[in-house]
Amino acid sequence: MLRLRILSALVACAFAAAFAVPQEMHPTARTTPAFDQIKSLVGHWEGSTPDGKKGQATYELISNGSVVMERLSAAGEPEMITMYSLEGDRILVTHYCSAGNQPTMQTAPSPAANGKLDFTFLRLAGAKSPDEGHMASLSVSIPDKNHLNQVWTFDDHGKTMTENLNFTRKS
Repeated sequence: MLRLRILSALVACAFAAAFAVPQEMHPTARTTPAFDQIKSLVGHWEGSTPDGKKGQATYELISNGSVVMERLSAAGEPEMITMYSLEGDRILVTHYCSAGNQPTMQTAPSPAANGKLDFTFLRLAGAKSPDEGHMASLSVSIPDKNHLNQVWTFDDHGKTMTENLNFTRKS
């Protein structure tokens, strides 16, 4: 009986050691003051467009703090995902659009932490042609901890459309 307990304890220790991940394998994710402003959006937001269309956004910190995931849903639209991450001294946005493509946009190098981030077009994945309709730019304004404004610009075969979304924090 004592041998069985000792054997069980050894097996449990070996199992725990095999699946334990040393802390140094997952250092704290690199960040910048501007990226910290995006991280501050974590939570649930409700909002609308100037013409009254309702929308919701949820921000979640993932991948050990290296990515902020936005779930965006607007009335009558399928849910879309946008991923914010650092690449060098820029913040990148990859938008998984309901149009079925994935544009990537970026800030200028070393953006200021002044509550406004402008993202410009970098590349397009998942499109049949380069002029297929896709998001081409995004401006994010964070005037205070409870308000968020987004201006999305969509290009489709040379025609440009913008959508303004104004959100208020709910949690």
